[in-house]
Amino acid sequence: MHKKFKLAENEINPVATGLGSCIASDHITVDGRKVGYMYRDSPDNEIDSGWRFMSGKESQVFIDNPKNLEIYDVNTIANYDPEIVPFLSEPIGAAYERDPETGKFVEVTE
Repeated sequence: MHKKFKLAENEINPVATGLGSCIASDHITVDGRKVGYMYRDSPDNEIDSGWRFMSGKESQVFIDNPKNLEIYDVNTIANYDPEIVPFLSEPIGAAYERDPETGKFVEVTE
C-alpha cells in the first residue's frame, strides 16, 4: 500500500537533524494531526533515538497494525510538529502528552 504523506519530501527542512530515527503513527504523517503523546523508549538499534510519536487518538487496534506505524528520521516528525523539538534531548523514560486545554506538552508521570 502506498501512503500519501501530508508533507512532500521537498517540504522537509532541517529542524532537528542528527538525532536518529523514531517511530510515528500515520495519524501524524498521513492525516496531519499534531503529536499528542510522545515517549522515549530504549533504542532498538544504533540509529534509533528511542522516540515514539502518536497523535494520542489511536485505538489499540490501530496501533496493533504495523502498517499504521513507520520508521522516520526524527527531523521529519519535527517538521510535522515543531513543538516537539524542545523535548528531543530528554532521556530514555521521558513521556509527554499534549494538554487538551492549553495545547502545551506536559510530562506524564505514571
